[in-house]
Amino acid sequence: MATPTAFPNDELTLTLASQQQQNQAPAAGNSDVPASSPLKRLRSDVDNSSTTTTNGSATPSELSLAVAPASMDTIKPGSGRANISTIVPGWFSEVSEMWPGEAHSLQVEKILFEGKSDFQDVLVFQSATYGKVLVLDGVIQLTERDECAYQEMISHLPLCSIPNPKRVLVIGGGDGGVLREVARHKSVEQIDICEIDKMVIDVAKQFFPDVAVGYDDPRVKLFVGDGAAFLRDVPEGFYDAVIVDSSDPVGPAQQLFEKPFFESLARALRPGGVVCTQAESIWLHMHIIQDIFAACKQTFKGSVNYAWTSVPTYPSGVIGFMLCSTEGPEVNFLEPVNPIEIVEDSNSEEDKKSRPLKYYNSQMHKAAFCLPQFARKALDAYLPQNP
Repeated sequence: MATPTAFPNDELTLTLASQQQQNQAPAAGNSDVPASSPLKRLRSDVDNSSTTTTNGSATPSELSLAVAPASMDTIKPGSGRANISTIVPGWFSEVSEMWPGEAHSLQVEKILFEGKSDFQDVLVFQSATYGKVLVLDGVIQLTERDECAYQEMISHLPLCSIPNPKRVLVIGGGDGGVLREVARHKSVEQIDICEIDKMVIDVAKQFFPDVAVGYDDPRVKLFVGDGAAFLRDVPEGFYDAVIVDSSDPVGPAQQLFEKPFFESLARALRPGGVVCTQAESIWLHMHIIQDIFAACKQTFKGSVNYAWTSVPTYPSGVIGFMLCSTEGPEVNFLEPVNPIEIVEDSNSEEDKKSRPLKYYNSQMHKAAFCLPQFARKALDAYLPQNP
């Protein structure tokens, strides 16, 4: 690899990590996921090769990003090593065994934050075309330009499908975007969120204030901890809706895709309650979707549906959601019964605080459940109600 000194950022340099930093950094490829797992994340094609710098020769595990933007008053870069596999001169590239043979790249204008929490690597950079970008363990979680498509759909698909939801739980979603969208529903009286990684919350509040604005709502109560453990302690039938805004099924999020977790979700919901969980891409992970669908069909006695939306910076450009309801009042996810007001011009102070919807409307709601033939065929045994 050529000497990596061409970032378009005068404040960014690649330096040799101190011995202390090396001792704190995990070994390359270290993960709670077994090495044999097909979901184990691909750290780098160059983890076993050497990288040359102007200071000489060093392996990637000996390198870290040293970044000190003047604007960083409250959050400082962590001491963990950089994910060198995703940074090349001037570009961020997303590489993973979950989408082998391809990568999505964004031009980097400036690195804003790089650190390591107790759970994952955290990176924020300014891109040339999508605004600020949040990356966890080398995978894009949101960008300022297209986050609306994901946040609005994962929130309003379930909440617009039942009348007058009052108690809502968000698992994951530390960036606050789902909170922002749930808060639009005036019938909601209580919004609980359980996020495992405090660093994600702090980074979002500093670098993505328009997303993290959801934390300012007085109905929100934050719990920092494991979502699956939190759910096990929830009283039976307590919530009207649960939204699971998880990352891909690796590392700390892996258990959020397994049947015991779905059973806890069903127990926490009232009769006719709903859950919406992130459910991967039909172009890349149909086998994972089938497994999730089968587990949900066995667990939820109401309806189970798969929906999808377009998010350009996600692998394959699309992402899906699993929507399920418990036994009780019938829920037809394909027909919204609780339309959300789209406030374009309003003089009320409450409406002025929330930006207009950018993506969701009733037409997009209905269209989200229309599947291409190959996906419909793959799930046909579980989708008898789809048109």
